[in-house]
Amino acid sequence: MKKIIPLEEGDYYLTPEGYRCFTEKYHLRRGYCCQNGCRHCPYGYDKNRQTTNP
Repeated sequence: MKKIIPLEEGDYYLTPEGYRCFTEKYHLRRGYCCQNGCRHCPYGYDKNRQTTNP
């Protein structure tokens, strides 16, 4: 079961379309890559190649 990380200030911002966009800070606190191709992924995941670039 995945651990729920409580949101803190600076963990996300709202896009012009109204979606939450999680920041690199949030991803690092979460501690793993979800492999969804997140905009601010600090783990280097490339959704097109389905690989992680260090």
